[in-house]
Amino acid sequence: MTRDLAKSTLERLRRKLEGEEERLVDVIAEYDKVFTEVNLGSTSAEHSADPNSADGGALALELEMDLSVLENARELLAKVQAAQRRMDKGGYGVCVVSGRAIPVERLEALPYATTLVEYADQV
Repeated sequence: MTRDLAKSTLERLRRKLEGEEERLVDVIAEYDKVFTEVNLGSTSAEHSADPNSADGGALALELEMDLSVLENARELLAKVQAAQRRMDKGGYGVCVVSGRAIPVERLEALPYATTLVEYADQV
């Protein structure tokens, strides 16, 4: 099913997706840089604390949180890019569960949404 959105609405949502894509690419690049430095065995005190010490435990927790942020950013980027492809193919704004139109208000808030609110937990 395709959905007809006003050209101005579609362009506004496309700009939102493009802005989100740029932001996420920057976030991913920054975290990739951090993990590359850590993996290269950085000798700075910030990255070389004994893992059995309090500092080492705090560093491990910080790295785990950073890894979680990185993985979330990658997942969100995939959703944004999938929305852009749906937009290009004419399937943007259609619920993948019900086939009904997703309200513009939902798309404004979550431009990569693939479902109506009531089906959000089914994908």
